[in-house]
Amino acid sequence: MNYDNSPIAAIATAPGRGGIGVVRISGKQIGAVMQAVCGTLQLQPRHATYLPFRQRDGSVIDQGIALYFKAPHSYTGEDVLELQGHGGPVVMQMLLARCIEAGADIGLRLAQPGEFTHRAFLNDKLDLAQAEAVADLIEASTEAAARSASLSLSGAFSETIRALVDKVIHLRMLVEATLDFPEEEIDFLEKSDARGQLARIRDNLDQVFTEASQGALLREGLNVVLAGQPNVGKSSLLNALAGADVAIVTPIAGTTRDKVTETIQMEGIPLNIIDTAGIRDAGDEVERIGIERTWGEVRKADVILHLLDASRGPTLADEDIVRNLPGNVPVLRVWNKIDLSGHKPAIDRMSDATHVYLSAATRDGMALLRAELLKVAGWQQTGESRFLARERHLLALKAAREHLELAADHIGAEHQASDHALDLMAEELRLAQERLNSITGEFTSDDLLGVIFSRFCIGK
Repeated sequence: MNYDNSPIAAIATAPGRGGIGVVRISGKQIGAVMQAVCGTLQLQPRHATYLPFRQRDGSVIDQGIALYFKAPHSYTGEDVLELQGHGGPVVMQMLLARCIEAGADIGLRLAQPGEFTHRAFLNDKLDLAQAEAVADLIEASTEAAARSASLSLSGAFSETIRALVDKVIHLRMLVEATLDFPEEEIDFLEKSDARGQLARIRDNLDQVFTEASQGALLREGLNVVLAGQPNVGKSSLLNALAGADVAIVTPIAGTTRDKVTETIQMEGIPLNIIDTAGIRDAGDEVERIGIERTWGEVRKADVILHLLDASRGPTLADEDIVRNLPGNVPVLRVWNKIDLSGHKPAIDRMSDATHVYLSAATRDGMALLRAELLKVAGWQQTGESRFLARERHLLALKAAREHLELAADHIGAEHQASDHALDLMAEELRLAQERLNSITGEFTSDDLLGVIFSRFCIGK
């Protein structure tokens, strides 16, 4: 991303037709655009003004509302002009083109993806975690994800991280003071309860990590792949989980030739249920390709549901499938068709895997499967105060935890730590602080910022 300080403009509403469309302009000297398009320089800040938007020759593009936000009291922290007109794509493109034309002398250009929010971050209107929450709120696929994104946007996640950082800084200060004034002969570990402080910080970080992991699950969802031989009921199970007939079900083996994906919600978690072609010796080229794609999905899965036919029991083909499943992905053995086998709905936790007995046709045992899926996902009923975290947040928290563990190792359980041990402890605390600060953007590389904001939509 090649950001600069030029004024920027973009359509801030979604593509397509709508009742209202918004063109947003941010930057210095945008009064020239205001004068040319709105016919006035006297727009009262933070007040809506109904007026015509005009072309260069004076003809009217549209009638709408102009809103002016004077820096620093705006989303970006810069002067912002928002023009709200009728939401037709042609009208919006005409209005945007007119603004770019009117702002040519001041260098007005089209905004890049995420550039408005990037400027809000640079101007201290949002920290990095809050900026990411803007995109997460827009893209939320469940109500729970939207509520958690809203909490992160309000600063709840950032405040929690800053509270952790403050505790690390306080402990660093004590360590550094002991190193700077060794002649005082103060027993640092005893008088300041350094080990106790460090243990409490580590406990707090573990709590934050647990909550952030829940938030990451809300944001990313879970890819659940249904795998097994033909005619074991994969498509029926997909329909049972989805609560609708989204996959074709017939007694003919090999009906499903390609993957069928359906996203459902379970306790607010988005689950991408992926039905795949039955695994067997392919009868034709099309089926062979479908089976190859099945194995590709299996390798990318977060959870694998290996379906088996309870009415006929395990077969050599089922054992072949088990041997080829990846060892690093959780697997649930789902014994379907208990309505034909006489089994009761049940969960059997065995050494090889957890076995679930159910009937996709009658829906018996489906509640057991749903509960087991949530358990495998690591979901915990901790209320709705979860943060909508990202993978980079989890990696930063893990790294900080590792540095705190090393800090604890350096001072060990001895009554008095050496200066060398305290030096090492101070360094590990500094590194832990940097990792935590990277979450809010107080210590973040420009390259990472480019990656984060490039994934935003244009008008945000």
